[in-house]
Amino acid sequence: MRIIRFFVLLFIIAGAINWGLWGAFQYDIIQDVFGSDQSAWARFFYIVIGLCGIFGISFIFSSGTCGFKKCCQEEVEEHKEG
Repeated sequence: MRIIRFFVLLFIIAGAINWGLWGAFQYDIIQDVFGSDQSAWARFFYIVIGLCGIFGISFIFSSGTCGFKKCCQEEVEEHKEG
């Protein structure tokens, strides 16, 4: 599950960068890589990034901000001790 979360986060970041470039410069990385935003591969990647964004909503509700129980439990214990 950790690997899936890593790739989901990676695609979310790539999508955010793509949207930022589009907003600032009207430059679409996906369109540049695949030649057209209507090609099958471009549409596939748009769909994958969109699905990753939907799955990424679950990160908000995961235990702790980092999403890993061990990491967050250590932080909570340190906070209680200090």
